[in-house]
Amino acid sequence: MSVAEAIESKVRDALPVAHLELENESHRHNVPANSETHFKLVLVSDAFQGQMPVRRHQAVYQALAEEMKGPVHALALHLFTPEEWRAQGGDVADSPDCRGGDGQAKEKAR
Repeated sequence: MSVAEAIESKVRDALPVAHLELENESHRHNVPANSETHFKLVLVSDAFQGQMPVRRHQAVYQALAEEMKGPVHALALHLFTPEEWRAQGGDVADSPDCRGGDGQAKEKAR
């Protein structure tokens, strides 16, 4: 099972999911090709109702404790209730490019 598949499976097992998007953003970082180290997770769940953002993050990190200790270096979390998701039009901002450089970013700066 890939890291992405494990993340999605564990999140779905831990929380009721209304909407889930998982993007492997590793290619935007200075890591070997085909890495699974940097992810963006957009998760909409009724479980987040009445929870502050830190509690939402803790719930996801608890479900993914094994991945966070090992292969996952970075996990950008965008966590919403269904009402919050609808209010913002069902969209999140793109993640910024890696500031550490992936070769391409360094070439653009020159």
